[in-house]
Amino acid sequence: MTKTAAIIGGGVIGGGWAARFMLMGWDVRVFDPDPEAGRKIGEVLANARRSLPGLSDVALPDEGKLSFHETIGETVEGASWIQESVPERLDIKHKVYQSIQQACATDAIIGSSTSGFKPSELQESAARPEQIVVTHPFNPVYLLPLIELVPSEANPANVVAAAKEILTSIGCYPLHVRKEIDAHIADRFLEAVWREALWLIKDGIATTEEIDNAIRYGFGMRWAQMGLFETYRIAGGEAGMRHFIAQFGPCLSWPWTKLMDVPELTDDLINAVANQSDEQSGAYSIRELERIRDNNLVTIMRGLKAQNWGSGKLLNAQDKRISRLPETLEDVADLSRPVVTVDRAVPLDWTDYNGHMNEARYLQAFGDATDRLMLMVGCTAEYISSGGSYFTAETHIRHIDEVHAGKRIHVETQVILGEGKKMHLFHRMYEGDRLCATGEHMLIHVSLDTRKASAPAPQVAAALEKIATAHKALPMPEGAGSAVGKRA
Repeated sequence: MTKTAAIIGGGVIGGGWAARFMLMGWDVRVFDPDPEAGRKIGEVLANARRSLPGLSDVALPDEGKLSFHETIGETVEGASWIQESVPERLDIKHKVYQSIQQACATDAIIGSSTSGFKPSELQESAARPEQIVVTHPFNPVYLLPLIELVPSEANPANVVAAAKEILTSIGCYPLHVRKEIDAHIADRFLEAVWREALWLIKDGIATTEEIDNAIRYGFGMRWAQMGLFETYRIAGGEAGMRHFIAQFGPCLSWPWTKLMDVPELTDDLINAVANQSDEQSGAYSIRELERIRDNNLVTIMRGLKAQNWGSGKLLNAQDKRISRLPETLEDVADLSRPVVTVDRAVPLDWTDYNGHMNEARYLQAFGDATDRLMLMVGCTAEYISSGGSYFTAETHIRHIDEVHAGKRIHVETQVILGEGKKMHLFHRMYEGDRLCATGEHMLIHVSLDTRKASAPAPQVAAALEKIATAHKALPMPEGAGSAVGKRA
C-alpha cells in the first residue's frame, strides 16, 4: 500500500523533503500559498531525479504521485507523515499546527524542519503535543541523510520509534537528540564556525574564499567521512584520544578563537571523551583507521575530480602539470610505434571483491586511452563543442592477467584504421612488460546536431590518416578481430 506524506511549505527544504519521499515511493501532497510553488518544487524534483538514483546500485522504488492542494486540511488528509517547513516564527508554526491537527490522523507524525526551536516550544498550545517532533534536515534533503530527530518529554517512545523507522525507510539517518537544546547538535557546530568566520572577515584576516578553501581543501574532507572525534583520535597517534587531549588541551586557554567560553578539561571530562572515543573506534588500530581514512579521502577527492570542483580541480590541474602523455601528434617522438595513451597507478577504488582491478575499470582505462588518441588528432573539447565527435560502436576487451591497486599501468595504442568516418583502435595494457589486457574499439565520427554518422573535419581526418599510415607497417595485433571465447 502506497504511503502518503504531506509537505507544508514548499520552499527549498520543503521541496527537498517532497523529492526524498516521492523518489522513495511515497505519494506527496503539498500545501504552499506561493503561486510559484509548483515550478520551484518541480525544479528541485528534477535535480533529485538526476542525482539521487546515482547513489544506489539497485533501482529505486516506483516514484510516488505529487499533488498540490488549496488548504492545509485537504493536504494532510490521509497522510501518515506531515513535514512542516514554514518560516522560523513560533506564532506561524503554532497556527499551522492548529490547522494540521484539526484535520490529520491522530497517529500521524508531524515533523518540523526547524533549525533552532526546541520541540517543547513547538508543542505549546497544541491539541496533541505528542504528535509533534523536530526532524531537522540538511540541504539538499534528497541527498544528505542526516535528520536530527528531537523529541520532548511529551513524545512517547512509540512515536520516536515510529519516526525513526519512517526516516530510515526513506534512506535517512535519524540522529536521536536525547536532550532538548536550542539549535540541536549540528547547527551549534555550524554556528560556532560561522561566528568565527565573521570575526576573521571583520578583522581583515581572511576573505570568504580563503575561509572556504581552508575548509574544502583540508579538514572539511576529513570531517566528511570521520567526523570530529575520530579524526582527532588518529591525530593522537598510537596513544589515541588521551594523548591528543594532553597535547592540544592547553590550546583551549589560548586566544586562538573569539569563542573563549570553553569547558575546563577536568579529569571527568577527559575520561568521558577518551572512553567514548574508545567505544566508538577502539576496535580499530590507528594504522587501520589511517588506511580507512585514506581510502575514503581518495574516493571523495576522485569524485570531486570528476566534477572539476574543490580539491578535485586542484588534482586535475596537477595531473596536467605532471603528465608526460602526448596532446598532439607533434608530441610523439616516433609515430611508427604504438603511442602511450595512458600512464597511471591503479587507484584504490578501482579494485573489486577479488582483490584486483574491476572489469569496468579496464573499459575506463581503454576509454581514457581512446580519449587521448582523439585529443591527439584534434578532436578536442573545442572541436566537440563545435558539433563533431566520435562515438564508440563496438568494443572487445580481453582480460589476460590480474592488475592490483597501486600498480602502475600504461596503455599503448595502435591505429588499425583511420579513414573516412571510421576510427579502429587496438589498445594494449601493460604493468611493466607484462601484458594485462587488450581492448579493440571501433568508433564512428558523428554530427552532434543530427546524431548521425558524418565525415570529420579536414584537419581531424588528416591527423588521423597520418598516424594510421604510420601504423600500417606494424603487424596486426594478436587478438584483433577475435570473437568472445575465441583466441586469434
